[in-house]
Amino acid sequence: MSDIPTPKLLEPGRRRRRVLAGAGIVAVLYGLGGCSNPPGDLKSLAKGAMDKLVVTASPAPAPTTPFRDAAGKSHTLAEFAGKVAVVNVWANWCAPCKEEIPSLARLQTAYAGKPVAVVAISVGKGEDETAGQAFIGRNPPLTFYTEPTYALTFAFKPVVDGMPTTILYDAHGVERARLTGGADWSSPQARAVVDSLLALK
Repeated sequence: MSDIPTPKLLEPGRRRRRVLAGAGIVAVLYGLGGCSNPPGDLKSLAKGAMDKLVVTASPAPAPTTPFRDAAGKSHTLAEFAGKVAVVNVWANWCAPCKEEIPSLARLQTAYAGKPVAVVAISVGKGEDETAGQAFIGRNPPLTFYTEPTYALTFAFKPVVDGMPTTILYDAHGVERARLTGGADWSSPQARAVVDSLLALK
């Protein structure tokens, strides 16, 4: 029995280093697994706060229908080319719309200095337009945009027939996904969607 070799025990310091090295390898492998989604793979990101996200089957460019800002200056979505555009169609009379606007403001703040534009376009008119402008003013850094004739809602393909509706465009101005109904756009799931679009070349 005395011929059986006794297993060598590592010194405490060496044992600790081996454990830490093993843990580091596991962490790296875990990190690589978490980054396995290719850029623009939005379907796999439709979960949690983004569970209503629908990937656009036939990507189309943004409509050219103009809308205006609070000063009356005309704009089109083409101005946001080169950026990931999160275009939100909303109205002051729409309770779910107003509920999600603050999260859109937080999303824009989170991407300050990055090529991401949150474009909230109100379709209210008259008193709703005035109240909508004031509401956006309480949710910086969002800019107030309005298109009260509803021409823009019909210019989207397919048309926007429910509010709120958020349409996501890549930096080339191509629609990639939509979400109809309210959502938390400041959530980690929403940021994962935006990050995926930012990674597209």
